[in-house]
Amino acid sequence: MHNGTSDAVGVVSMVQYVEQHNNGDASRVYATGASSGGMMTDVLLGDYPDVFKAGAAFMGVPFGCFATTDGSLWNTACAQGQISETPQQWGDLVRAADPGYSGPRPRVQLWHGTADTTLNYNNFGEEIKQWTNVLGVSQTPTTTDSPQPTWTHTTYADSSGTVQVDA
Repeated sequence: MHNGTSDAVGVVSMVQYVEQHNNGDASRVYATGASSGGMMTDVLLGDYPDVFKAGAAFMGVPFGCFATTDGSLWNTACAQGQISETPQQWGDLVRAADPGYSGPRPRVQLWHGTADTTLNYNNFGEEIKQWTNVLGVSQTPTTTDSPQPTWTHTTYADSSGTVQVDA
């Protein structure tokens, strides 16, 4: 949650410190990370859309997927890609993190390999469903290409042509 008690609060407090004490430019704050860092990127973008302008999550999971209520530190069902929600359900999780927020949401870039044995590739599709819903763009890609023979790259643009989700 926005202003909750999670690690995200610590990251945001560091960002705010730099902005206030080192002339940090609040219009140029981005988040990125791989694996656990990819998950944290999704959390930062969901909890603090007012702080982060965009983010790139490498091998992450959808915002809210990894949460547990039993005190454990690992969510096997999420990690194994066994949790599937509708785009609306995933999007609602993000919106509920900061329910009073009505401003622009950070654009998102998502990366995931098909051979990932820690965080199943199914999570990539779930992240796309989530962020296209949050950012109000179609789940049908605006563009699709193959930068490498075994890679697929898709973009999801808004009505003005600005890419909101790059996957």
